Amino acid sequence: MTLDDLRVFVAVCEAGSLSAVARDLGCTQSAVSQRVKRLEREAGIGLLERRPRGVAPTQAGRILHRAAADGIDGLDLALRRLADLRAGDGGTVRVTTGATTVRHFMSEAVVAFRARHPHVNLEFQTESSSRRCFEAVADGSSELAWITIGPPVRGIEQHPVVRLPWVLAVRADDPLAGRERIEPDELAGIRHIRLPENSTSRMRLDGHLGHREAGPVPPPSTTSVADWDTALLLAELGVGHAVVPQLPGLHAAAPPALRLIPIAALPPLATGWAVRRWEALSPASVAFAETVTACLGGGDTERLRPGPPAPGSR
Repeated sequence: MTLDDLRVFVAVCEAGSLSAVARDLGCTQSAVSQRVKRLEREAGIGLLERRPRGVAPTQAGRILHRAAADGIDGLDLALRRLADLRAGDGGTVRVTTGATTVRHFMSEAVVAFRARHPHVNLEFQTESSSRRCFEAVADGSSELAWITIGPPVRGIEQHPVVRLPWVLAVRADDPLAGRERIEPDELAGIRHIRLPENSTSRMRLDGHLGHREAGPVPPPSTTSVADWDTALLLAELGVGHAVVPQLPGLHAAAPPALRLIPIAALPPLATGWAVRRWEALSPASVAFAETVTACLGGGDTERLRPGPPAPGSR
């Protein structure tokens, strides 16, 4: 039995598929199966059972999966700390984020953290969706990921940090530009710029608007974007209207040609950290996360008090 055997077994249990793990590892399904069989010979009992679609752990497999997953978390953390000691620095904070997250949520915190911890390495990895951020945390390539808080994800804790109200972004000469606020049902007639496909923010917005008595709101659009900044730019250019979260400092930094109209009736969008286990984070990662939280206080956003993960997020 090797550590790699246990890593593969944990991955199979969480994916429910030998072939999916083989693709992720760049090896054959047979190689993955052999690692599992080696564990079964060592344990003297079956650990996986075939299902019509994939595989699932047996009762014995669930016992080993829980123990191995917890143990691998601790070993991964220890190995990272040993690497930091070998490098002779103050540790490394690895953060997975969206394309514009650092600029909107972390720029002040990065400066403050660097001043207090000059010998800690900061590594930022950009991903295009919360799902990919969760994968980076799950496979240990990042300790922290900044995400839009969404439905529970097995093996991941989601810690809300700040709530973002929704606004309608329009060009300054748009007929709606003089409004002090707008109601969700009034969005039916806008030229809508769609948020990223399959993003948590898009699903949340569609969920809020799609269940109102007025029917599906807003109507289908011919304009879509990959991030919030692009939506704001297109609204400024007069291409359409964008319903986006009120990002930290956005009102103060908005260009003269752009107007942001509050949509107070929509529930705010929660954003924050995704981790495997908060108590297993390195001291440097905890310090960086707490610095980000402290720097996000005030302004147009609502900072949440530090606390336990969102319900069901473990």
